[in-house]
Amino acid sequence: MRLIKPILIGCAVVVGLLSSYVPTVAAEAVEAETFEFQAEVNRLMDIIINSLYKNKEIFLRELISNASDAIDKIRYLSVSDPTVLDSKKELDIRIQFNSDERTLTITDAGVGMTKADLVANLGTVAKSGTTNFVEAMSQSENSGDLSLIGQFGVGFYSVYLVADKVKVRSKHNNDDQYIWESSADSSFSVWKDPEGNTLGRGTEITLFLKEDAGEFLDQDRLEELVLRYSEFITFPIYLHKSKTETVTIEDDEDEEDLDDEDDEEILDEEDEEILDEEDEEEEEEDDTEPKTEQVTTWEWHQVNSQPAIWARDTKEVSDDEYKSFYKSLSKDASDPTTWIHFKAEGEVEFKSILFVPGQVPFDLYDSYHTKNAQLRLYVRKVLITDEFEDLVPRYLNFLRGVVDSDDLPLNVSRETLQQHKVLKVMGKKLVRKALEMLRKLASKSDDDSSDDDDEDEESDTDSDESEEEENKEDPYLDFWEKFGKNIKLGIIEDPANRSKLTKLLRFKSNKSGDGYTSLEKYVENMKEWQKAIYFIAGESVQAVEDSAFLEKVKAKDLEVLYLVDPIDEYAIQHVTEFDGKKLQSVTKEGLKFGDEDEALEKKREKAYKENFKPLTDYLKTLYGDAISKVTVSKRVEKSPCIIVTSQYGNSANMERIMRSQAFTDQQKTGYMASQKTLEINPRHPIISELNTRVQAQGATDDDTIADLAWLLLDNALMQSGFPAYDIQGFNDRMLRSVFQPGLSVDSLDLVPEIEIPEDDEEDEAGADDVDDLDDIDLSDFAGTDEL
Repeated sequence: MRLIKPILIGCAVVVGLLSSYVPTVAAEAVEAETFEFQAEVNRLMDIIINSLYKNKEIFLRELISNASDAIDKIRYLSVSDPTVLDSKKELDIRIQFNSDERTLTITDAGVGMTKADLVANLGTVAKSGTTNFVEAMSQSENSGDLSLIGQFGVGFYSVYLVADKVKVRSKHNNDDQYIWESSADSSFSVWKDPEGNTLGRGTEITLFLKEDAGEFLDQDRLEELVLRYSEFITFPIYLHKSKTETVTIEDDEDEEDLDDEDDEEILDEEDEEILDEEDEEEEEEDDTEPKTEQVTTWEWHQVNSQPAIWARDTKEVSDDEYKSFYKSLSKDASDPTTWIHFKAEGEVEFKSILFVPGQVPFDLYDSYHTKNAQLRLYVRKVLITDEFEDLVPRYLNFLRGVVDSDDLPLNVSRETLQQHKVLKVMGKKLVRKALEMLRKLASKSDDDSSDDDDEDEESDTDSDESEEEENKEDPYLDFWEKFGKNIKLGIIEDPANRSKLTKLLRFKSNKSGDGYTSLEKYVENMKEWQKAIYFIAGESVQAVEDSAFLEKVKAKDLEVLYLVDPIDEYAIQHVTEFDGKKLQSVTKEGLKFGDEDEALEKKREKAYKENFKPLTDYLKTLYGDAISKVTVSKRVEKSPCIIVTSQYGNSANMERIMRSQAFTDQQKTGYMASQKTLEINPRHPIISELNTRVQAQGATDDDTIADLAWLLLDNALMQSGFPAYDIQGFNDRMLRSVFQPGLSVDSLDLVPEIEIPEDDEEDEAGADDVDDLDDIDLSDFAGTDEL
């Protein structure tokens, strides 16, 4: 009881406090006043017109989008009531300009607006009639499939970017035809059209253009803008275009010719001859060009003839339609290599068609870091932007295509995308689909090539020429030769999709002939005992084919991939293994084949090291810092020696590429030079003889042996892809050790200069002849031909 009493007292105190507080709050609520936000209309219109849009040309896109929405509304209403179209059957948009009056008129056959609609929709800023229509229809049972564009209610006011005054004439089925007019100030006027019903149904917007908006009176410019922003609007868009033709003027002399023919019948023979001569002269006159004049005609021309095929089901679109759409989109005369048409669902929904061009853009790699993929973003078939920066990675900048979504986060101007996680999701889906498209193309090529291989096994009659033709016809190899560098760049730049990109790689090899091989095919053809994928990097196919590094590999009948593109070695550094098989360079240390008897190899290696220790020690001492060490090789068959680099150092090919860079820092290049190891072939007679002489003479200072040893190093360096260690020293040793004994020259000292005989007598005789010429009197030859 003692515990309950304090609790009850505390509750009573709290209740008392609350009771004393509630009336105060209620009193304050009663005293509060509610106000509406006020807006200075002139200032608001100025912001909308001058600050909302970046490009003046956007106004045409906005007006066409509004017209499309109006037509879509009447089309939707006609589903339940077909009579609404009786006032006007055609559902189209027409654009007309008048250069003399400086007006531009856009007319649609849409639902039109009543007087109340004109006041409410055009007289209220940021009030979207389309949004109101969608909300009203969503409440009905037959909401249908609406795909309307408008959403912000400010697109109409973009007309004031280019116009001083705007006149809107509109006719709704339920009202008379009215006119709305404003000059972008704080007021507008509405009155009944004195001309009556001239539209039938729909809206006509007339813009009185500003002085600096003359470009929108050019029919070519208008057509360009329609094609850019509204090419795929569902309804036809017509532009009133002029066409100038040259017409021939009929000559009045034709009637006189008829009279002349009647007179010729009564002429005698002599008169006929005279007349024939006159006729010939007249024929010559008739050969002159006829009189012409320039005639200008006006006609309606449909601008948007290309349908938005991405909105249709893939089964309904033919290959010819895809090719025609690509050519219209990219302005490329050649057919695309391949394409993919899909609809993405989930967090963001969109439809897209991606194309791989048939031709390489001329500046694809010249401006790689600034060139973006030419993907065009549409929202309900209206172009928003074609300047993607981060939607797809740079290595896919060769893609062409469209992306159409209904729910993207747009700015009010609908010119730019807001940074949003939805864009990242969209980008991932686009990349995945693009790689899927390339993977299908590659798989199809592999299947075709495997079928060809089966036929070859049966017949074995194919020639090299037929193989070249098959390679040219292979669509993926055609893509690879044009855009393979992009895939290699993707290996470097896109770790998330590296495994997918690796399957798209193609390389030349010692067994691929004139074609290419993939890593998958390489693994399929591997020996049972083979544990690694072997490759060699070099300047060209011919250079690597003749390399001494392939001697042992060829002897074991192994396949070696040729990395002859400068970017190949950069890319392969990011691919350490494939399908569980390690990638191994045949030019670096640690080369193993997997078929050796390890116990026997260790014993043999130990014996060789002991036998050739005098030579290896002598060479290491002689070469000094030129190499890091000298070992006995297990990778060469015919060459006396070779230079290999450390496992994680730069190869000779990589050093060559680095030296070729325009902004190479020679000092840094020196720091990054790889550690070189000289591997000698213990079975080569030159190495064996050199080892014997070193053993016999010990640590000798014999210049002949030293010269031969240095020549051996320079030969190995150049054979391995490195420059000679000392060019001048190499030149001197070649003269001293090769040419001098080969030509049996006793000394390399220069022989004396050749002696020139003195011809003084001949010089004096020539001088006398000149003196005799001075004594000749030219007057003796005057008037003769001899002068």
